[in-house]
Amino acid sequence: MQIKEVTDAAFRPYGKVIRGIDVTDILEAMEKTPCPEDTMYTPGDPAIEACPSAKIIADSVYGGMPVQVGYCNGHNKKLNAVEYHRDSEVNIACGHDLVLILGKEQDIEDDLTYDSGKMEAFRVPAGTMVEVYATSLHYAPCNLDPAGFRCVVVLPKGTNTDIEKGAEATPEDKLLFARNKWLISHPEAEIAGSFAGIKGENLTID
Repeated sequence: MQIKEVTDAAFRPYGKVIRGIDVTDILEAMEKTPCPEDTMYTPGDPAIEACPSAKIIADSVYGGMPVQVGYCNGHNKKLNAVEYHRDSEVNIACGHDLVLILGKEQDIEDDLTYDSGKMEAFRVPAGTMVEVYATSLHYAPCNLDPAGFRCVVVLPKGTNTDIEKGAEATPEDKLLFARNKWLISHPEAEIAGSFAGIKGENLTID
């Protein structure tokens, strides 16, 4: 699929580039994190959260809200699923450029299915920090470099952690996969416990 730049106007409905915050300390801390052959996600990493710039992000981008600063690292070329939260997510590309495949929550059908053909791909250059809006469907980044990707993930405290689901109050509750995480998977991905509602191609970054 075509890969656009986060500086393109096409990115504006999905998020924005955050400028003015020096995240050199976070980039250096991320160099010590693992980069497996598949993908891994850590909601919060104490070494990264201890970086002075992490507090600046919490105070500035999240308006003083408590946040967790973790990462998603590894090797990935496929969409596999889409997720969304009730708030923005901040991502920082570390070491190498990465690609985010993004869609719009507004395009989820009434039956909770979603057409992957509506998604767009954007390159995040190494060292760049972006805000991905709450209504932007996203999932694990894709790597362009054979060495893989390292991506900082900043979210409100507790997001993506285990949750004990109660009775379904609304149809959307079928998508609740973790705390503050609603997820629709592609059938090919076979993600246990998820709602396999992505129609169309399981998009791939070449």
